[in-house]
Amino acid sequence: MSAPLSSTRTRAALRTSARVSAEVLLVLVMTAVALWLLGRMWSVVWPLIVGLLLTTLTWPLTRHLRRRGWPPALAASAVTVLFLLVASGVVALIAVPVASQSGELGDGVVEGIERLREWASGPPLNIGDDQINGAFDSATTRFQDSVGSMVTTVVTGVSTVLDGVVTAVLALFLMFFMLKDGSRFLPWLARQLPGRLADDVPTVAARGWETLGEFVRSQAYVGFLDAVLIGLGLWIVGVPLVLPLAVLTFVSAFVPIVGALFAGFVAVLIALVSNGLTDALIVLAIIVVVQQLEGNVFQPMIQSRGLGLHAAVVLVAVTLGGNLAGIVGSLLAVPVAALIAVVWNYVREQLSEPRREPETDPAPDGAGAPA
Repeated sequence: MSAPLSSTRTRAALRTSARVSAEVLLVLVMTAVALWLLGRMWSVVWPLIVGLLLTTLTWPLTRHLRRRGWPPALAASAVTVLFLLVASGVVALIAVPVASQSGELGDGVVEGIERLREWASGPPLNIGDDQINGAFDSATTRFQDSVGSMVTTVVTGVSTVLDGVVTAVLALFLMFFMLKDGSRFLPWLARQLPGRLADDVPTVAARGWETLGEFVRSQAYVGFLDAVLIGLGLWIVGVPLVLPLAVLTFVSAFVPIVGALFAGFVAVLIALVSNGLTDALIVLAIIVVVQQLEGNVFQPMIQSRGLGLHAAVVLVAVTLGGNLAGIVGSLLAVPVAALIAVVWNYVREQLSEPRREPETDPAPDGAGAPA
């Protein structure tokens, strides 16, 4: 027969549970308030985040130049100009070949539409020209009826593009100032904080900086693998514009979900208008396989090794970030999870007790003497 419950211990356990629940609730409320403030200041925070990620990408070269004796302002200016030249070169590498073959691509689109019409007019669909014309007239009518909403959508799209341009310009200027004066930030921060915070916060910030650098480098590795595998597949199938499509795949790897969809759509479209439906389906299968390998194998393995996170944690973080905040959430999910891990590891280090060395009894007299 079991012993009766102790009323004293039960009340103590309830009081402890109530206190812990209240503390957890307070933490959740403060987190919600912080996220609300972050959302209100997002127009400033987002360029800062982009500039910080760009700084982690360009800081190794800047550090190399500064170690060679370059002044900070000159090194930051040179790296910023080089970054702009590389970005412009990437855009030119994608746009120039596409523009040079725009005529052939346009003819391919027209031919593809004609083939689609001929296929639809045959069995098993047997869609006649009258039905096609009727569908075209219906689509035209719907288009005319929805002009107002489309104008609103276009205006919203233009506003989004302008916001993107402003964000890019602000991020570029922030990157320059971070490259120029970023090394002074931690000493300045240590002087502003009182007591133990002067040691704890700069240490966590330095570890977080290293973690962000690992994230950007791992993302570049993943994009490089995508570009090589997809570019090799396009070359084997015989799709034109292999190099621009590979470069587009590499660049779009830094934008989760939408970047991969956009690069894959462009590759399949070019394969369709240039090589036909069969090769387009083959290209689609190649892209789907590579993207599945990236999302479920390459990205979790590479980022988990570089960021110190388990592959399952990376996969869950990307999924959760996408569900909570869409594209931006997917982009920031892994670095945020890594920064949380950095803070947690530091707190655990500070709260853990030092290991005690096992005590050894002194050797008895004569124990160490040779026989």
